[in-house]
Amino acid sequence: MSVAFGSILLSALMAGVVATAVTVAIEKWGGLVGGLLGTAPSTIVPAAAGMYLAGGEDALLASMAIVPLGMVLNALFLGAWLVLPRWFSNASRPLLWTSLGALAVWGLLGTLVLLVVNGVVSSNLSDRELALAGFIPLFITAVAFNRRPSPAPKGTNSVSKSVLVARGTMAAVAIGIAVWLAGLGYPLLAGLASVFPAIFLTSMVALWLAQGPTVPRGAAGPMMLGGASVAVYANLAMWSLPAHGVVFGSLVAWLGSVLGWSVPAYFVLRRHHANVNG
Repeated sequence: MSVAFGSILLSALMAGVVATAVTVAIEKWGGLVGGLLGTAPSTIVPAAAGMYLAGGEDALLASMAIVPLGMVLNALFLGAWLVLPRWFSNASRPLLWTSLGALAVWGLLGTLVLLVVNGVVSSNLSDRELALAGFIPLFITAVAFNRRPSPAPKGTNSVSKSVLVARGTMAAVAIGIAVWLAGLGYPLLAGLASVFPAIFLTSMVALWLAQGPTVPRGAAGPMMLGGASVAVYANLAMWSLPAHGVVFGSLVAWLGSVLGWSVPAYFVLRRHHANVNG
């Protein structure tokens, strides 16, 4: 029990601290650099470690198996931020309605994913096969949303400390719940909770409040492509943590996902966006 509680607390605290970095990165370096590199595997690292410590290898595999599909949901969540602001541009509170609409998209599709995985997919695919299969629609979605470069300017105003604190708190709660669910024996829910778009949501809200709607819209595409590194991490962690332990296994998975995905994706997008962002 103490190990489970310790893993929950440590995972939540690490997630909260790491979560504040993305908003600062986007604000400082612009939507392209901040949005892409700021979404390198972060909160998934303590989440996976906590799930492994709390529930063992079986819980880790089952939880990580659904992460790529969860990142598809997050990609569509970010895609909603490219579309919904135009729909609600004449509303009295466009930010509120955009946020609620994007969360509704995530929630409805998340429920559908859980039903499909529980009812159909899990009986036909192993955990590792499901994780690999889930990466395919994620790759297609992320590439599709980045085909046409969007302006991704740097911010001109600072994000308030209260917003950063709220952002870290939301991420910490989401990851803490994910690890707790894994320990209770609900790995699919835990895996989906571990990729709840707390970071994406608070990034978009904070940037909108501080910079207006242009910066978050410009960051959505790069964040979508960069976020795919989380799915890469999940696939690698399913092997590396049981094989090499929590510390070294996490390091192997993180280096593999960053060097194998985040860094190449950054250079591809920088070249692709050169004419738009200068």
